[in-house]
Order: sequence, then structure tokens, then C-alpha cells
Amino acid sequence: MPTHETITSRSNPLIKSARSLRERKERNKCGKFIVEGILPVGEVAAAGWSIDYILFAPDLLLSDHAQQIISQESEKGVRCISVTGDVLELIAEKENPQGILAVVNQKIASLSDLTPANFGKVLALVSPQDPGNVGTILRTLDAVNVDCLILLDGGVDPFHPSAVRASMGTLFWKPVIQSTFDEFHVWAVNQGYRLIGTSAHGELDFREIKLGPKPFVLILGNEQKGLSPTQLKGCDVSVKIPMNGRASSLNLAVAAGVLLYKLLEDQ
Repeated sequence: MPTHETITSRSNPLIKSARSLRERKERNKCGKFIVEGILPVGEVAAAGWSIDYILFAPDLLLSDHAQQIISQESEKGVRCISVTGDVLELIAEKENPQGILAVVNQKIASLSDLTPANFGKVLALVSPQDPGNVGTILRTLDAVNVDCLILLDGGVDPFHPSAVRASMGTLFWKPVIQSTFDEFHVWAVNQGYRLIGTSAHGELDFREIKLGPKPFVLILGNEQKGLSPTQLKGCDVSVKIPMNGRASSLNLAVAAGVLLYKLLEDQ
């Protein structure tokens, strides 16, 4: 591997700056976030996101593919910095890190970027609380070829390290939009989307609904409260997943996967 700039001190200002990105406040302030691991770093590079710099620990980095990523990004002019294993572990959230992470500039999309012609299949989450769920749902969107994810009324930061890691790189290929529910509802109605709400008391068993040609948004509430009566009233139809055991609900990411695979099985 070519010679690269080296940092060995845990108190180096760049290392402190990278570590601060574990906090949402700092991510919002500077518009950057951490991408950790060989596959995610490879995906963010392949997707063409703007990488501020890459940190890698040669003593932890045993993968030829990772070394190729570093060489390719270095040739593109990306700053690639060699660090010691303990310095990388100071920044990484995951135990036993793979030896590479990138600091990346956030890419923010908005509702105005979406049209039914290009984004006909959409999933919306209202105030999700678990970043792992959001990342896992992004992987599911990719698997079933849903076009984008909309996060409504706050909740998880999609650039939270756990969300980024759980998405396994799909965050960099699927737009994630953040909006209020009211703004989203006006936009969706004006654009002609069919709004499908979810509730334990939904009108239809999810296996009974047929999508048809109209663009749609499937809307799920958060892990604790679900959709409010007002939000459900704003939907064209509501669906439920029958619960035949003692549990009253499914994990949010599991529910999203069950619903999306069923809704899209005939498309």
C-alpha cells in the first residue's frame, strides 16, 4: 500500500472531530457522519457520495478489498490517513472494528425532489425511535425495490452510526427525506399518491389489499404509539397484520418487511 499520512495520537484534533460525530448535535452542525466497515465504505464510495477523509488501521485491515478501496479513493484525491488500532477503536461504535471508516458529507433530499413518475413506491415512518430499525428497513426497501424512505415528525437521525451500519450501504442508494406529517400529507395528496396506513385495528387484513397502478405510500407509526387517529384518518385505507399469539405487535422492521413483500408480490 502507498505511503499515507499517519496519526498516532488519540488527542489529535482530527480524531476528536471524527469522534464527535457520534453525537447527533455535531452531525447536524457540520453536516457530516461516520461510515464504518469495509462494505459500507465501499458502497458510499461506489455511490459517489462526497467523502471528507478515510481513516484506516493497517494492523486491523486484513482485507485486500479494503486496501483496494483506499488506493482507489486516494487516487481520486480523498484524504486517506493511517491510524493505530486503538485510535480507530476510539471512534468506531462497533466492537472489533474492521479497520476502516470514512467521514462523509451528508446528502439531503426533499419532498420536492420526488415525483410519482420516478418514485411510485414509497415507505414513510412516523417518528421512528430505533436507528437499527431504520437501517434494517432501508435494506428491505432495497430488497423489494421500493424507491425511497420518508421520515416524518422527527425521530431517528438516518445518519446515526447504528442506522448507517444496519442499512449495509443501502442508505447511499435510496433517498431518505425528512418532513413533518402535515407537509408530507399535503404533498402526497397533491401528487396523487394512495396513502396506506397501518394499525392493529386497520380496516383490512394486509393480505386483502391490492395496490393497482396508482403510486402509493405505505405509512407506519413508531414503535410505541403507532399512527394517531388523525394520521389514520388522513389515509385512504388502513391495513393490519393479524396477531394470533400473545404478542400484540411485531417489531417495526419486521412489520415493514412483511407488508412490503406482500404488497409488492404481484408487481
